[in-house]
Amino acid sequence: MIEDLYRTMRTIRRFEERVVELVNANEIAGVTHEYVGQEAVAAGVCAALRPDDVITSTHRGHGHLIAKGADVARMTAELLGRVDGLNHGRGGSMHIADLGLGIYGANGIVAAGAPIAAGAAWAAVQDGSGRLAVTFFGDGGANQGVLHETMNLAALWSLPLVFVCENNGYAVTLSQQRSTAGSLVERAAAYGITAESVDGMDVEAVLDATLRAADRARAGRGPTFLECRTYRFVGHHTAERTMKLGYRTDEEIARWRRRDPLVLAAAKLDEGRQAAIDDEVEDVLERAVEFARMSPRPRPEDVFEFAYASGLRPRDGVAA
Repeated sequence: MIEDLYRTMRTIRRFEERVVELVNANEIAGVTHEYVGQEAVAAGVCAALRPDDVITSTHRGHGHLIAKGADVARMTAELLGRVDGLNHGRGGSMHIADLGLGIYGANGIVAAGAPIAAGAAWAAVQDGSGRLAVTFFGDGGANQGVLHETMNLAALWSLPLVFVCENNGYAVTLSQQRSTAGSLVERAAAYGITAESVDGMDVEAVLDATLRAADRARAGRGPTFLECRTYRFVGHHTAERTMKLGYRTDEEIARWRRRDPLVLAAAKLDEGRQAAIDDEVEDVLERAVEFARMSPRPRPEDVFEFAYASGLRPRDGVAA
């Protein structure tokens, strides 16, 4: 299992590093929000899920999608705005989805995935499928009203829903100490939700906690709240490197880097096996970038395609 977990984390890390290269080369327009440092959360949570379980993600969502099984070649094409992307180049970094894999979308609105996940969990109860839903959000999202509304409803209806708070200490540049009163775990417990705090740099600890939460959900015992204490090693987004912001100290970053989740996991692997996995990941990502660059760009005349569930263009059916 640790090999699989390491492979997932290594893929996420190298995907994000390749994305930064593509952003800096202007092959990806705009900025992206890197997941570097937080890989153990996505890998540990998604390793506990079934293929038909549902996740909702965030603006910092690449890691969640990769851990849930998304095709990194089509993800890369999506970020490059190409027609072979997971969403035909329409979603970009912050709105990638793959419904066939239970990925109900990254989301650029903070904590907006929570009610979507609750709807998926409610649907799972109605169809008796035994599926569960997971919603990822950050410590900044923990202060959003929609999250509390969702926790209240999930507790009342005993929904098979796992709330995963990736507490990386900062909402953009605002520290949790300055933005959040009290304990996140105690907030969830006040709704009658089983809640625990987990070392988000330890992929096996995250996996174990998620397995317990999944068992409760599938047994009809309602939602769970997991606070995963983690850290992003880089800025809020790729443009932060040029902004010269000083809200974190070098010592703080170095302290967290000593607990790099990839290093911790690699220490449990045979050195030769780790090197083989690293080589496999490099090959996958090299082919992903090549695939994305070969994919054509959308045609301007197709701009309205995929805008409506019916497939109709806005003016179809309207009398001239």
